[in-house]
Amino acid sequence: MSYKAIVIGASAGGFFALKKLIPMLPEDFSFPVFIVQHISPTSDNYMAKFLDNLANLTVKEADEKEIITSGYVYIAPPNYHLLIEEDLSISLSTDEKKNYSRPSIDILFETATYAYGEDLIGIVLTGANSDGANGLLSIKKAGGFCIVQDPSEAEAEAMPLAAIKSSDPHKILKIEEIGKLLIELDNKVKKENKPIDGEKDESF
Repeated sequence: MSYKAIVIGASAGGFFALKKLIPMLPEDFSFPVFIVQHISPTSDNYMAKFLDNLANLTVKEADEKEIITSGYVYIAPPNYHLLIEEDLSISLSTDEKKNYSRPSIDILFETATYAYGEDLIGIVLTGANSDGANGLLSIKKAGGFCIVQDPSEAEAEAMPLAAIKSSDPHKILKIEEIGKLLIELDNKVKKENKPIDGEKDESF
């Protein structure tokens, strides 16, 4: 196991789901987290500031050419696609909408797959469309770990259902269970990368 990053996609009801999930992550959480939340193009993206006040981690709006830092939570700005480059930097794009959305969950998931391959964890939360279904499938095909919010808990079940149909995820969980699993996976990675006494840790 060598997971290195987490991507999360959400739409209708996503703010409430993220408000539960992100504060669960501890301050020593080692993965960078990237979030696409479908949002109005004219929004001031108050969500990043709101979550930053709640979270143990630094939550911020993603910036163009920003170098990715472990333990940060990056949120796509309104009306911009969020892309992960292979050199592990961030790109923002105003290219045409995908699945009627900009930012697009699929674009985040697919570019993150190119950058991280099997070391990626993908999560699809509540939403009223199918954005994220193809992206989660790309993560699954690359050998990454796929999680979908339990549709019975989601405020809008369409997006979780589409993701379940497309990718047959490894886990279908409620928000609290997702948070606990992410902490567990992080702890396992830390344990596996812990150096033997006398050895230098070069795992990160």
